[in-house]
Amino acid sequence: MAAVVDKDTCSGCEACVGSCPVEAISMQDNIAVVNADECIDCGACVSECPVEAISMA
Repeated sequence: MAAVVDKDTCSGCEACVGSCPVEAISMQDNIAVVNADECIDCGACVSECPVEAISMA
């Protein structure tokens, strides 16, 4: 279960990028993208997102 970004909600603030301990989140076209193969399901990005655009799926 990797983190999932709601592309319509993501504001592109990059807060999640810095919160990811394994650097599994990158930005593409100002939207956060999670690399599911690298994600360790820790949920750090979920609590860091100010617009609640990330969830664990």
